[in-house]
Amino acid sequence: MEANKAAVQRYVERFNAGDLEGLRELFSDDALIYGVLGWGKMDDVMPIWQQLVSGLAMQLEIVDMIAEDDRVAVRYLERGTSRGPFFDKPATGKSYELVAMEWFEMKEGRIHRRWGARDAASQARQLGWS
Repeated sequence: MEANKAAVQRYVERFNAGDLEGLRELFSDDALIYGVLGWGKMDDVMPIWQQLVSGLAMQLEIVDMIAEDDRVAVRYLERGTSRGPFFDKPATGKSYELVAMEWFEMKEGRIHRRWGARDAASQARQLGWS
């Protein structure tokens, strides 16, 4: 369980550093990633993650992490600033802060499935999109 938590910690560190290619080695070859903006294999979600990094300068801070068997659950404080276009939304220069959660299923030390949930409505209000 500690190794699984360490893999998720590396996922957060690489995401926060904008090292999207480095994330690939943390996921199994047949990984599926589910989130509020879409789901699929790594190649399907990389453009979404790129938008989160470049458009919103998104950063995750782990607030709580628990593990049991091959599962890891994380509650984050997510912060970001609208620095560039985010899909069809214009940059506003405003910042946001919200609670986000992710659930990971591990397989042979790598992330096999990842589900994410976040308060997108709060984000839109804080960034001036709604």
